[in-house]
Amino acid sequence: MSSKGTLGFVAGTVVGVAAGIAAGILMAPRSGAESRAMAADAVNDAWDSAVDSYERGSRVVGEKIGNVRPGVDATTDELRAKVDLARERMDQLRSSLSDTVTSTSDQVRDVVNTVAGQAAGVAGAAAAAGEKEAEGVHVEVVGSEPEEGQTSAE
Repeated sequence: MSSKGTLGFVAGTVVGVAAGIAAGILMAPRSGAESRAMAADAVNDAWDSAVDSYERGSRVVGEKIGNVRPGVDATTDELRAKVDLARERMDQLRSSLSDTVTSTSDQVRDVVNTVAGQAAGVAGAAAAAGEKEAEGVHVEVVGSEPEEGQTSAE
């Protein structure tokens, strides 16, 4: 709708309401005081009915919430307990995995050092025996700290 059409609709509505009010006043079977008293009674009755409906609705909703709340609280407590248990299990698994990784790492380091030591011994024996194939063999011990006076390249 254009603004001209909207303005015409609003103006027509205002004129229609004014004509309805004027006709109602002119054709009313009762006096103004009586009409006002009846209107006030009707509004008071409607208000009282609305308040009663609101109070009944509030009471019903309160009862429903009161009936549902224990179940919700129990479910919430159960879920919290499950989450806490899952956290404890995760902490246990993390600790166990960390211990296993540390232990396995130490075992691998020990095996590598043992093999490197044996390879160095074999290479030294071969070099002493004059074997040319042993030349250029370099053995490095993994995970050990250099001793005093040694560098990591030795």
